[in-house]
Amino acid sequence: MIRRTIREWERIAYGSGNAEIPETQADRLAAVARTSTFSGRGGEGVLEHGRKGLRARGVVGVIATPGCQLEILPKIEGGGESGVSDTVLRQRLIHMLAVTYDLPIEAGAMTQLGWQRETVLELLIRLFCAKLTDAVRQGMPRHYLEHEDDLPALRGRLDVTRQFSTFAVSPQKLACRFDALSPDIALNQVMRAAVSKLSRLSGAPDNQRALRELSFVYADVADVPPNALRWDRIVLDRTNRRWRDLLSLARLFLSDRHQQTSAGTIDGHALLFEMNVLFEAYIERTLSRALAGTGFRVASQGGHRSCLYEGETGRFRTRPDLIVRQGERIALIIDTKWKRMTPRIDDPKQGVSQADVYQLMAYGRLYDCPNVVLLYPHHGDLLPDPIRCRYSIAKRGADETLIVATHDLAGTQGDQRASLRQLVVNSLVFGASRVDAVDHEVV
Repeated sequence: MIRRTIREWERIAYGSGNAEIPETQADRLAAVARTSTFSGRGGEGVLEHGRKGLRARGVVGVIATPGCQLEILPKIEGGGESGVSDTVLRQRLIHMLAVTYDLPIEAGAMTQLGWQRETVLELLIRLFCAKLTDAVRQGMPRHYLEHEDDLPALRGRLDVTRQFSTFAVSPQKLACRFDALSPDIALNQVMRAAVSKLSRLSGAPDNQRALRELSFVYADVADVPPNALRWDRIVLDRTNRRWRDLLSLARLFLSDRHQQTSAGTIDGHALLFEMNVLFEAYIERTLSRALAGTGFRVASQGGHRSCLYEGETGRFRTRPDLIVRQGERIALIIDTKWKRMTPRIDDPKQGVSQADVYQLMAYGRLYDCPNVVLLYPHHGDLLPDPIRCRYSIAKRGADETLIVATHDLAGTQGDQRASLRQLVVNSLVFGASRVDAVDHEVV
């Protein structure tokens, strides 16, 4: 098995060396990448398939073909950090996934997964297999389901219609209808579908062995295609509460909303995440927890107000990334950007796009919100402390403010919640005064 790891926007050359990838394998990986929902019109939204190598873009995860896995990690650095290892980046990516998708990844489990030996995909599969094995040992959930069968003795109740039509001339059997305890329920069908899909994705021998054992356990459960699974029939109560975490993991593997996990007729699979979307979702979940009990609530991709009206018809509908509300009032709008800001010494604007500034100013006007925030990930090339830079909009000393800020993804979860909570407090309380920076003017 050939395993290679690169980082977003990095290139890997063709070749047979440890830091290269055979061209035939690269062609197969690129073909799988082109089937992704993130591939875009040109088919290179995940991987750029060049003459001399492959180049990753803003999508991370794992692309797998028979005999080869390519892992793409995001550049998640803390303030003042440099030369961060793949192991650390892998840990931080899985932490973001755990927070965003409510995955059952505790600190103790994270230290036992073998970060250096496996890719993100294999680590998540190993965690799923371990938790599912433990759960089935405690007992697979079963429900009473209605069955129909033709038996020599009555069981349950007699199906009179079928008895006197099918067995009218041969009454040696009885048409019975009865309830029987069965494992063939929606929850188990989801678990079997996840095991089946992961059996095709995994390349690690330990994971393959665990998945084969789990396949035998679920042999009596119907093999339902992922797009036909009845998630709505799954009811979690006190009798099966321990399956909640496993259900979150299974949903991550089976859902096509955030990744493409099948390449159709192409022999290969992928587990991919668009970093723009993941960063936004992670900030939304972390900020929601940070503001719990404060009277503020956070909504993502809401608003839906139109920029223009043609008579009574709205045009160009808007969807701000995050809206912070206090009651019915919109208190703050946050737009997340998975981009690397540049140090001020290199660029006075620090790489902030003029289009992004215009977009935030439009949001402030449309939603009657005087405080808007552009939020970027912090990284090692910036000063250690997160950026908090306030700008007055349109004129000096204006009540309307735009704050450019960064968030350090390398901190503990508690530190990150405190940092985001402080950002919101500062943006609201000191909206018309200085906020950790000089007063600028945006025109």
